[in-house]
Amino acid sequence: MTRRFSILLLLLIATGTVAGQTTVTRQRLSFNEGWRFHKGDPSGSEGRLSYERMKEYYIATGNEFAVETAKHARPTGNPGADVIYTQREFDDRDWRQLDLPHDWGIEGPFSQELPGETGKLPWSGIGWYRKTFAVTNADQARRIYLQIDGAMAYAMVWLNGQFVGGWPYGYASFELDLTPYIDFDHNNVIAVRLDNPPDSSRWYPGGGIYRNVWLTKTPPVHVNHWGTYITTSDVTIDSATVDVKVSVINSAPAARSVKVKTQIYALDTNGQRIGRPESLEPTTVSLAPNESQTSSLRGQVKHPRLWSLTNPNLYTAVTTVEDGKVIDTYETTFGIRTIKFDAAKGFYLNGDHLYLKGVCDHHDLGALGSALNVRALQRQLEILREMGVNAIRTSHNPPAPELLDLADRMGFVVMDEAFDEWKRAKKKNGYHLLFDDWHEKDLRAQIRRDRNHPSVIMWSIGNEIGEQGNPEGHAIAASLTKIVHEEDPTRPTTAAANNRNAGYNGFQKTVDVFGYNYQFADYAKFRESNLMQPLFGSETASTVSSRGEYFFPVVTDKSKGRADFQVSSYDLYAPRWAWPPDAEFEAQDKNPFVGGEFVWTGFDYLGEPTPYGGDSNTLLDFTDPAVQSRMASELKELGHIRVPSRSSYFGIVDLCGFKKDRFYIYQARWRSDLPMAHILPHWNWPDRVGQVTPVHVYTSGDEAELFLNGQSLGRKKKEPFQYRLRWDDVKYAPGELRVVVYKNGKRWAEDVVKTTGPVSRVELSVDRKQIKADGVDLAFITVRLVDKAGSTVPRSNNRVHFTMDGPGEIVAVDNGDATSLESFQSKERNAYNGLALVIVRTVKGKPGVIKVRAESVGLAEGEASVVSRR
Repeated sequence: MTRRFSILLLLLIATGTVAGQTTVTRQRLSFNEGWRFHKGDPSGSEGRLSYERMKEYYIATGNEFAVETAKHARPTGNPGADVIYTQREFDDRDWRQLDLPHDWGIEGPFSQELPGETGKLPWSGIGWYRKTFAVTNADQARRIYLQIDGAMAYAMVWLNGQFVGGWPYGYASFELDLTPYIDFDHNNVIAVRLDNPPDSSRWYPGGGIYRNVWLTKTPPVHVNHWGTYITTSDVTIDSATVDVKVSVINSAPAARSVKVKTQIYALDTNGQRIGRPESLEPTTVSLAPNESQTSSLRGQVKHPRLWSLTNPNLYTAVTTVEDGKVIDTYETTFGIRTIKFDAAKGFYLNGDHLYLKGVCDHHDLGALGSALNVRALQRQLEILREMGVNAIRTSHNPPAPELLDLADRMGFVVMDEAFDEWKRAKKKNGYHLLFDDWHEKDLRAQIRRDRNHPSVIMWSIGNEIGEQGNPEGHAIAASLTKIVHEEDPTRPTTAAANNRNAGYNGFQKTVDVFGYNYQFADYAKFRESNLMQPLFGSETASTVSSRGEYFFPVVTDKSKGRADFQVSSYDLYAPRWAWPPDAEFEAQDKNPFVGGEFVWTGFDYLGEPTPYGGDSNTLLDFTDPAVQSRMASELKELGHIRVPSRSSYFGIVDLCGFKKDRFYIYQARWRSDLPMAHILPHWNWPDRVGQVTPVHVYTSGDEAELFLNGQSLGRKKKEPFQYRLRWDDVKYAPGELRVVVYKNGKRWAEDVVKTTGPVSRVELSVDRKQIKADGVDLAFITVRLVDKAGSTVPRSNNRVHFTMDGPGEIVAVDNGDATSLESFQSKERNAYNGLALVIVRTVKGKPGVIKVRAESVGLAEGEASVVSRR
């Protein structure tokens, strides 16, 4: 195989044995390696492959999901055949070689001229991917499918110069049948064109084939893509009824009669089968050529191991299609559990009340951009779990399949969201342009892909949709709910409504469970008007803060607390529609029928840097008088101040994964049985000696005493609906702040904050000691600037340079500063308030010790190592 060919990684070979015969039945191969990439269309082809021109060919894709809307026949012809990038003979050796997933936008460069709303990164535009691969004559009897988990956006696919199909929604997963275009026993060239229109997103979407891609080979008669649907009922300690619907297709030229069987295996925590299987009653299906049918199988699982947050037990259903021998095997992971929403008490899992302690998150992974990485996702969930999170909202789109896999395995429940727009536009080139032709296909495809995940507990049909206030919009909502119920009658629909009137004008009746965004003042009124409908906070708080920044004086006006393009971390500040955490806590405690909340957001994300969303035509505040003067001059000369902010301030955790102070107010509430206390702010204020410097304490206790240099500043007890303890008249003196916390009169926890010395050295720590040498796994290395005693110096921002030895590469660096326009791929960074982050990726097939060194002028260097193993 030549340099241009990729080696297909075999991930799954399903085998069956009947009467001593063993047959290879289905292969699912990673198709991520060995692609070529180029930005822009070839000269002379501009506009010829636009969606408008290609639409009549495009919308013939996905007819299997068109039930209510029209199915489209593909016209004759081969669009794009005369564009050289689609042609097999085109020489792409000068194109960049890379592996997927890939996000071209994160590579930058940042530009002050690009909108902060989408991260000041060049994610828009046209990109091409090409890959050469071989399929042998041994596969001539098989069907060959390309499965793309996500491509941003307007994906069009050609194979050997022939147009195959495409899918425009950048968050959708889809499958294309390559079989008619395969040249067996020869080189095949696949070409994928993406088009990311500007002004099409309200946050950073990324650009490229940013999720995994698969090549699946099946026999002609096989289980369809996402072809199983598993439900459980009559769940008791002794048994559970399992129903499996299996969609089987006959792609052969002759009629076939096959038997469909399913066996249920329990899985251990490593995903391995354990114990004896339970067999369901088999069925026989007779299929005409090119016909699909659905078989229904039923059986019992004895003594079921229920899926829960603390014990996320999983099963696999192994479905076989047989005609005397096994010709296809298809595995489906699922869980056995019960869910219920109750208007009076909220959500129940397996009959136990579960308060939803949720966060909303966008899909980017900080400095890694939108390119999927399972370890990066897993790390995010680990950090959120430490805070007490048990629920994730996939804002505002279908997630990567791997996120749901992790939620299943780790024990999170999920609000699975579909759309940010319907017909009414939020952005000029947003989803409203696709809604009429694609909403049914997108929604049905999402549900069929995700409905076997036990973590998914409800389907959100939209976020802050513009149609909440009119009857036409209510009809759309009702039609979407109908689609959901047809695909999955076991879970409720919801929508995230920011229109207060949507709780009373009829919109609320179009969904099963109602979600309010930021309307906690209406919780009681909603209950009075909708006695039987469950309610929860679908998007709450939207507090803004910058890690380690504190501005004085501290006031409770939520529009204040801003300076230096940052927001104070006293957690009192929010945009006009939003609130500090305490306000939502109080509303939920006064209205215990509310099922919980999803906070905006768990992590900072690229784009949407409210309150610094664009250049300012008024003078902003700066703590340095020289900077204030310079900005006043800039405003006078340009008529505006150039605002550099490119990522959000909403996160409870910053873009690096470093905890902001806000992390601890949620931990105090959501992990009330954990002895914990957290003091803010830091205690390095040489310019504030003798000045009032308020001290706040977040704790799971109910009473605390604060000490400054051993002297008590008073003991305070939480009053009803009070979620932080405040000492607002503390005058700063260097030394030690200590808080001793009590609960029910007994000592519970304590925290200490000290004035540090100057920075002495760089200290590195790695999140894991061992990682996999698979070319994908990551090590996250925290960089701290510390004094001689080893304490992080909070206001330090020294420049740090990174080098490494061993079988790995530094793929990203960051520091959590929303205003930094320095490349994430740089090998150096200023610390931001004492911290920075280095992300290292392994090299496939090359184990060994990876060492990272950090150097900074005048400081002792730091070093960390991690072992990469096969």
